[in-house]
Amino acid sequence: MASNAQKYDITVFIPTYFGEDYLDDLLKMVFKQQIDKTYEVLIYDTSSTDKTPKIIKKYAKKHANLRYKTITKEEYGHGKTRAAAAHDAKGDIVVYLSQDATPAHKYWLYEMTKPFELSDRIIGVMGKQDPRPTTFPLLKREIMGVFNGFGPDFGTTLFYKDSFIKKQETYDKVAFYSDVNSAARRSYLTGELPYQDVPYAEDQLFGRDVINAGYMKAYASRGNVLHSNEFKLREYKMRMFDETMGLRRVGIDVPLPTISQITKMVIIGWIRDTLFTLRDKQYSRKRKLFYLVLNVFYNIEKWRGVRRAVLTKLDDHTAIDKYSLEHVEAKSKS
Repeated sequence: MASNAQKYDITVFIPTYFGEDYLDDLLKMVFKQQIDKTYEVLIYDTSSTDKTPKIIKKYAKKHANLRYKTITKEEYGHGKTRAAAAHDAKGDIVVYLSQDATPAHKYWLYEMTKPFELSDRIIGVMGKQDPRPTTFPLLKREIMGVFNGFGPDFGTTLFYKDSFIKKQETYDKVAFYSDVNSAARRSYLTGELPYQDVPYAEDQLFGRDVINAGYMKAYASRGNVLHSNEFKLREYKMRMFDETMGLRRVGIDVPLPTISQITKMVIIGWIRDTLFTLRDKQYSRKRKLFYLVLNVFYNIEKWRGVRRAVLTKLDDHTAIDKYSLEHVEAKSKS
């Protein structure tokens, strides 16, 4: 444990909950970072009963700049936990990292924090996410498409609000933010622009708050991590339900897709995923055959989840608990 008087340039915050799958590799890479600034690692574990606490303690014994504490499920919230970590942090910059987002190289932390030196107006930085090699085609293709759209891999891109933004679609892209791999100035997180206490989509709200306040956010393509999830078909539908409900809960409108629209999007998605599968060199022959069969069903389940979420009333907690992957997983781990 670090001394209470110790100050750092950077705090890397990692919230954990049954994170044994990737946490060891993640922490190994975090402590390999090459940077001429001081940093600490702060972990809040939500009462995990798998190997997560053991992994955390192993690294805490090796590294004096790792602090951790255990919180209850009742204490945890996507927004409020990140806000609490900002107040607890001893660094001027707080870097947020999900428990399954593994830094891709030893200069990740340098790249994530370098943009703050460019301008005092830059409040938040979003890093690139690269899908893991075996991720199913629909998700793998979407992750690559989303982040490739924010800028080239060889530089940093800045986003801000001005008269150029005339359409909601443009604003949504400019304000887009993900705290799977992100960084922000602690002074703003604990002051003018705190994370809001919302159950989901806290990062999207933060991105909008930054842009609406007249500040800038940066996209650090070279601060990349490996991050993606393996979902079973039923799980993917429920995940899309969670994501869509999360957006609706914070006031972001999601239009109801009609059956004909869904049919069209499923067919287009299936064709794209089939071509993507055949061309992808990271898939083994066996995995390619597996995905060629399941691609169409992943596309169907995606839009079933979105449509169900749009049709569900925001105060229908019985339905939300039934269709929410996050709720089902939390219940199974309790």
